[in-house]
Amino acid sequence: MKPNAKPKMKKTAILSRLLPYLLRYKLLLFLAVLLTMGGNLLALAGPYVSGLAIDAMELGRGRVDFPRVLFYAAVMVVLYILSAGLSYGLTRLMIVISRRVVYTMRRDVFHKLTELPVGYFDTNQTGDILSRISYDIDTINTSLSHDLVQVFASVVTVGGALVMMLTISPPLVLVFAVTVPLSFFMTKKITGFTRPLFRRRSAKLGELNGFVEEMISGQKTLRAYSQEEHTIEKLDVQNNETVDAYYKADYYGSMVGPSVNFVNNLSLSLVSFFGALLFLRGSISIGNISSFVLYSRKFSGPINEIANIIGELQSAFSAAERVFRLLDEPPEPVDSADAVDLKAVDGEVALEHVNFGYTSDRQIIKDLSLTVPKGALIAIVGPTGAGKTTIINLLMRFYDVDSGEIRLDGRPIGDMTRRSLRLNYSMVLQDTWLFNGTVYENIAYGSETATRADVERVCKACGIHEYILTLPEGYDTVLDDDGSNISKGQKQLMTIARAMLLDASLLILDEATSNVDTRTEMKIQKAMRALMADKTCFVIAHRLSTIRNADLILVVRDGEIVERGTHDELMHSDTFYRRLYNAQFA
Repeated sequence: MKPNAKPKMKKTAILSRLLPYLLRYKLLLFLAVLLTMGGNLLALAGPYVSGLAIDAMELGRGRVDFPRVLFYAAVMVVLYILSAGLSYGLTRLMIVISRRVVYTMRRDVFHKLTELPVGYFDTNQTGDILSRISYDIDTINTSLSHDLVQVFASVVTVGGALVMMLTISPPLVLVFAVTVPLSFFMTKKITGFTRPLFRRRSAKLGELNGFVEEMISGQKTLRAYSQEEHTIEKLDVQNNETVDAYYKADYYGSMVGPSVNFVNNLSLSLVSFFGALLFLRGSISIGNISSFVLYSRKFSGPINEIANIIGELQSAFSAAERVFRLLDEPPEPVDSADAVDLKAVDGEVALEHVNFGYTSDRQIIKDLSLTVPKGALIAIVGPTGAGKTTIINLLMRFYDVDSGEIRLDGRPIGDMTRRSLRLNYSMVLQDTWLFNGTVYENIAYGSETATRADVERVCKACGIHEYILTLPEGYDTVLDDDGSNISKGQKQLMTIARAMLLDASLLILDEATSNVDTRTEMKIQKAMRALMADKTCFVIAHRLSTIRNADLILVVRDGEIVERGTHDELMHSDTFYRRLYNAQFA
């Protein structure tokens, strides 16, 4: 086991987690039990009636009581029709139950995703998360709607058939005292070997989905660097590993059915042999032998069916384990009992001797101290990996500091609820996010009271109003998924307009103008200065020409503020900032 690997979940633990989902629909489950018992008991009466029909022929005496034979035949037809009807109703009912269970489970998983800390998404592939919420839950659905019915019905059939066989001839039942334990032994041996294979199959599919999702989202970069062939080679490796995992799981899983079927056929041969001996001794009639043989098939047949679906159940257990692993992930830390909701915020921010690292062995922020007055425009610059975005993550409490303290208006942010703290920030990231909806809905996202006039006002301030009017439906134009039908620059402007619309006391721009040309960026900076009056603004920028008017520029290097001042102050001496600035215009 890997050092950070989690222990495997036992089947009993997985079943105990699935049962609460099923028990939410107790009445439907009770009805399913009645239908199962009714349908199988009617089917179990058939072989007994068949034996009566055979004995009515009085074989050996040359006489046949046709009225009795026809009567028993008619009774069998009625029994099997009623049994088939109840079985059909059971199947439909289980589909309804499984659909509701899967709906609830998928809702719980998605709700859990909203509670997980940002760090979980930083360390797990998007494709793997999507695989759990789609493929794995669909696999569970298949087992609940089909395999569960099969197992439940088989248990009733096996129990009923055993009772009827004991009624007909207890000595013949001794045959199964040998064959049934042999079947269980073989099944346990094979499934113990195959379960890790099915777990690996689910994991490999998640990895493949993650890889494909990354490649699809990076198609333009992939083609720009002519990496098509290299990507196909990497896909071949991933695909081969996934297919190999599927092959091994299905190959060894499929051994269960034929093995158990062989043992069942062996038991039928032994029943026929010993039944003939008992008939010769006059201990059993031909009709009873016929009934016993039919019951032996109903006894061993379900065992064989259960063995055949063991592979599917193994796959379902592996899928359920992955889903429950996600549900068991620790959520974002709960706010302290005395945490308060922020009401009115001025916007003064202070960092006092802050230390932080994403892992215990690598510290990113080292003894960082900073005071940002209300309404100031603070620019944070520095080389890649210096800790600029980490500072923003700490301000928003996406991560909590290891030591030190961050204060807002003189109060530690640890004493505030995360929700109210984040509502006082509006944030624009370098990676734009737009959803499938109208332009108006995307810009008004997060502001429940925004009117059309409010949206148009911030769009005019960002210089995007005229562009929106050129769209087919103006502000009512529906954007494709992630706004793929407009340019990156226009997408960025829309997200900036969205941030401006929020009634927040603080603004964060993390490389927010990277997709906008210099002239448009200067217009945006001017508009933001007017709209963000008396509001504190943090800007992370690599294009240093855009932050000349910042009230304070912080130069971060290796997690520490190495220089601070205005643009003019930092340019008047031999500073790291001046070298960075000149390097961009060399």
